[in-house]
Amino acid sequence: MAKKPTGKNTSGRGQRDLKVKVKTARGRKLSSTRWLQRQLNDPYVARARKEGYRGRAAFKIMELDDRFRFLVPGARVVDLGCAPGGWIQVAVPRINALGEKSGKAQGRIIGIDLQEVEPVAGAEIHQLDFLEDGADDKVKDWLGGKADVVMSDMAAASSGHKQTDHLRIMALCEAAAYFAFDVLEEGGTFVAKVLAGGAEGDLQKLLKQKFTKVANVKPPASRADSSEKFVVATGFRG
Repeated sequence: MAKKPTGKNTSGRGQRDLKVKVKTARGRKLSSTRWLQRQLNDPYVARARKEGYRGRAAFKIMELDDRFRFLVPGARVVDLGCAPGGWIQVAVPRINALGEKSGKAQGRIIGIDLQEVEPVAGAEIHQLDFLEDGADDKVKDWLGGKADVVMSDMAAASSGHKQTDHLRIMALCEAAAYFAFDVLEEGGTFVAKVLAGGAEGDLQKLLKQKFTKVANVKPPASRADSSEKFVVATGFRG
């Protein structure tokens, strides 16, 4: 029976120290061997498997929320590009989406993605392109009002060209920000993945106009050799 994720950060518990070495097999690219070796030796991958999460990215939102506290009981949350569902797994217990915390407000979470996503108990997941006309109104209808949190771990498909990939993910993040402006309640929070590379300045200026505080964070679960970081914008001005 699969373990039910608790949404709690259990960092440091039972992580293995032994490293696994992978030999390059005939027909396998060196880059694939390196990726496989990294996966096998990644403590967050091991934790995700052990604790029942759908991917190591779950720990990124966990660490961000431990610091900024936006996934609170009763919160109404929208997860853009939610596949495979790891962020939702973390959010459900924290916002009390299942109503299991007596005396605490019950939250709601809507996940949307271009692809079909396996259901998560306590969440409502829809196959939808958030860029299509009327998507914001659909989400507000499903949510029963405006959101307290819009979060996004989306990344554009890699082209292999670093600068092109940077521009693509920043354009996607900016689109997610405009979506958030349409669905967020005053005082709400926007959390999104960005890539360092020079084009994020315009997004920063935009967010600083719309939110009272804007922080740029690289959580411990984000690999050191990755250029990704996360923007956490709090206090939406409405």
